[in-house]
Amino acid sequence: MFLRRFYGRTALLSSAAKSESAAAAAAAAAGELRTAQNPLEEFFELDRTQEDDNKVVYGRGWKACELRLKSWDDLQKLWYVLLKEKNMLMSQRQMLHAQNLRFQHPERLPKVRKSMCRIKQVLTERAIEDLDPRRSAEMRKMINAL
Repeated sequence: MFLRRFYGRTALLSSAAKSESAAAAAAAAAGELRTAQNPLEEFFELDRTQEDDNKVVYGRGWKACELRLKSWDDLQKLWYVLLKEKNMLMSQRQMLHAQNLRFQHPERLPKVRKSMCRIKQVLTERAIEDLDPRRSAEMRKMINAL
């Protein structure tokens, strides 16, 4: 019994470490891995100079079929990454609007919103498929609070 608990915990820890390292690798691949001196700096993108003003291509939104393959923990982490991205984009849009400047990439915000809606859709599908009605109701309540 002790060995089962020990190996179960080590398996959980190793899977959590793998998912965290995968999230860090994805952030590094996106070029967004940075350490902020001030926590408020995370609400704004890094300033680009005129030399770096070449065409920047941003990724697409997540598809529901891709999200269905993710675990509950991965979806939760992705939700908070998207929430942070949404807050950053909305803060930047508001700041630029106050200065009468144009928001550079307005198509990014709908991609983030659609991805967040798709995460909620996948979680709702999982809650409906759950056989325990009490757990299903708790999951739906939690999903609606997002």
